[in-house]
This record gives sequence, C-alpha cells and structure tokens, in this order.
Amino acid sequence: MPPDATAIPAAHERTAILIGATGIERLRDVHVLVAGLGGVGGNAAEALGRAGVGHITLLDHDTVAPSNLNRQAIALHSTLGRSKATLMAERLLDINPDITTTVLTDFLRPEDADALIARAPFDYILDCIDSIACKAALVAAAQRAGRPIMSSMGAGGRMDPSRIHVATLNQTHTCALAREMRKSLKDLGARLNYPVVFSDEPPVVKGLAHQPVDDPAGRPRAVNGTISYMPALFGLTLAGHAIRTLLSEATQAR
Repeated sequence: MPPDATAIPAAHERTAILIGATGIERLRDVHVLVAGLGGVGGNAAEALGRAGVGHITLLDHDTVAPSNLNRQAIALHSTLGRSKATLMAERLLDINPDITTTVLTDFLRPEDADALIARAPFDYILDCIDSIACKAALVAAAQRAGRPIMSSMGAGGRMDPSRIHVATLNQTHTCALAREMRKSLKDLGARLNYPVVFSDEPPVVKGLAHQPVDDPAGRPRAVNGTISYMPALFGLTLAGHAIRTLLSEATQAR
C-alpha cells in the first residue's frame, strides 16, 4: 500500500510537496554517515536532518574553537570547548526528535577506515574530512565495501559561490586538495570516478604555512582563509546530491 499522506509530520509537509509521501518514507529509512563536522560537514548534516533522513552517524573528534565561529553551524560562544559531534546530535534532535543519531568522537586514522565503514550498512557516506590521508582511506574503504560516497574538496581560499561544481574526482581541476586526493587514491588503488563537490575558482589568497594544532591526534596543517558561506554551500551541495541520489534509487527500485 502507498504511504499515508495524512501521516506526514507537519515538519515535513513542505518537503512532501516536492518528493511525496513515498520520498518522505524513503529518507526516513536511510542511514547516512557524515565524517567531519566543520563548516562543510555540519551544514551537510543539518540539511540531511531537516530533509527527514532518519538515521545519521556523526563522526568528529574535535571540539568547538573560537576560530570556528565564522563558518560552523554549531559554533557559538555558548558551545566553545564542547564536542562537535555531540553538539550536532543535540541540534538534529532539536530539529527532529525522531532522528536516530550515532555519535563517534574518535580520531579517524587511515588504518581504522574499514572498521568504520563496517559499523553499519550505510546508504550514503559524506566525506567532509580535512586530512588527505584520512579522506583517501575513507573513500577507498567505502569503495571496497560497495558503499556510495561523496567528498568535499577545498572550500578554503575561495569566495565565488558561482564557481562551485559537482563532478567526479577525475574531472576536477584548479583545486590543490583534489589534485592530492587523485594522487593518494591512485596509490591506494581506488577509483577516481566518484562524485565530489569542488570550486574551479583559483584561491583568492594562499593559505598560511603549516601550523601546529592543539589536538595531540592531529598533525600540523596549512591554515586557509574562509568566508562564512562557502563551506556551508559545499555542505548543502553534498547533502543535496546524496538526497537526490537516494530518492532516485528508490524510484528505480519500484
């Protein structure tokens, strides 16, 4: 029997006009992993939750710092020092109390990527991690397990939202992070023809030299300039692509 349109919660009435009761049911049944909850991942996770995705696993070992205030949805003066993954789970449950959240606060090391993917039969994975080694390991592990994944490339140093594109990694250009990802994935024997979001805008300014990080699990890394809206647009684009893909798969299966 078709889903009962009268059973749609009021919070999803506007969404149901677009995707119907069947689409609402489909999103309620899927499980998405969001790895990394900074400016990109936090906005991606929130968009998934507001769209009605029923189960979201949130992975981030970090806590909110003052430098996050310019771009991260969960970064407020009242949340400084708190776990990003825990805060995101609280925010999602405040948006939709019916969401099931799984909070993971361990640092993802490349050697742990396969175990992470094996935790659950994820319907989609969004890679919003900064570290190239960890990103590449996660993508390679997802491909080995046959799980669909999409990655964010570099939003730092860019300001023009009209230069954001969705393409496969082997079609990207201008982005240094994408270039390094192509090299790393080739070294791991992984495919490059999977979807990513990237900008073809040359960086407005170069990033600062590698800086030490406070987290003992982290490594020194370059610090790029960021503007409030660019990471958010990357995250929303990731979420939009995942949602459309999941809905398309459900339509094809009928």
